[in-house]
Amino acid sequence: MASRLDTWKQRVRALKAETYAVYMSGKDPRVPWYAKVLIAFVVVHTLSPIDVIPDFIPVLGYLDDLIITPLGIALAVKMIPGDVLAENREKAQALLSEEKPTSWVGAVVVFAIWLLVAALVVAVILRVIKD
Repeated sequence: MASRLDTWKQRVRALKAETYAVYMSGKDPRVPWYAKVLIAFVVVHTLSPIDVIPDFIPVLGYLDDLIITPLGIALAVKMIPGDVLAENREKAQALLSEEKPTSWVGAVVVFAIWLLVAALVVAVILRVIKD
């Protein structure tokens, strides 16, 4: 059982490293603008301490993490020039051994989205109660 757990931990570490390499590639001027837009979305979603769909919601809470992140990264990797990605993979490995990246901008964006959704829900409830 321990080996299965170790395998999952290795996969998670590899996904984090790939996410960070994609993030760093998004800052590179050699990467096309449309790839940078996708990279920004994927990285903000992945590194944000706040989820779009909270994890406590059964099934759906983890579904966004299990689908959006790997598919977004896979698509972004295909859009990034190979030499840029290889260079940033090396940098990501070095940096991840030293520090843990977070995206506070991403957290603010996701929090603003949640506030907007909450305001819309309150507005709908008030309208239903009023009628």
